[in-house]
Amino acid sequence: QVQVVESGGGSVQAGGSLKLSCTASTRSYVCLGWFRQAPGNDREGVAAISPGSGLTYYRDSVKGRFTISQDNTKNTVYLQMNSLKPEDTAIYYCAARSSGENCQWGGPPLDPGPFRYWGQGTQVTVSS
Repeated sequence: QVQVVESGGGSVQAGGSLKLSCTASTRSYVCLGWFRQAPGNDREGVAAISPGSGLTYYRDSVKGRFTISQDNTKNTVYLQMNSLKPEDTAIYYCAARSSGENCQWGGPPLDPGPFRYWGQGTQVTVSS
């Protein structure tokens, strides 16, 4: 079992930046991902990283603005979010996947289905 805890949410104006952190309780995962859910919307994948290879994956709408990185010594991943837009407003969740061998195993890396362990979420609000 893996427990994940997020931190770093908050409120910023459009164009601003925030950095989210996610720490896993153990190293028993093959992929850590960030997801978000806005009111009335489905949960969607934002970014993910395979800790072994360091390969990263992003949804198109955040490419060039968000960066996912890791510190394997701390079982921690970060999501640096720059040039934030009002449409980035959502609850952001960190999740860990332990099935397969990496984020791409068995399907799209940002599909929330294979992620079994979820954090409590952190609110990100971007005002115009």
